[in-house]
Amino acid sequence: MDIDSIRPHTLSREECVRLLSSALIGRIVFTDRALPAVEPVDFYVDGGKIVICTDSSSKVAAATRDTVVAFEADDFDTDARTGWSVTAVGRTRTVRDPDEVTRLTGLPLTAWTTGCGDHFIVLHIERISGRRVHR
Repeated sequence: MDIDSIRPHTLSREECVRLLSSALIGRIVFTDRALPAVEPVDFYVDGGKIVICTDSSSKVAAATRDTVVAFEADDFDTDARTGWSVTAVGRTRTVRDPDEVTRLTGLPLTAWTTGCGDHFIVLHIERISGRRVHR
């Protein structure tokens, strides 16, 4: 395949949210002891928010309390050299309200990494961008 036939396409906000909603696993980018860190996480897109479920004793839970983080998910077919990548940026919030915890527990969060623990983090999407690569 000719590399020149592969074209990147910038995605709209709606396309980004739709594709993000279809991803099986995401990566949260945060600061850990003044250094960048990336961890795979279980998540669910809930309107304009990304809900992340983790264990309360995890590094992600400790490092993402009320801070700005980035979040990324993607899907690629390496043989066809096609795929997409979406990145969201926003402020996180630890869920403490028991009623909200109950509601979030009912979301269809699929345990892919370590499984959904007892701690919810909500990332309010302030910026989102993405690209699709296709022939």
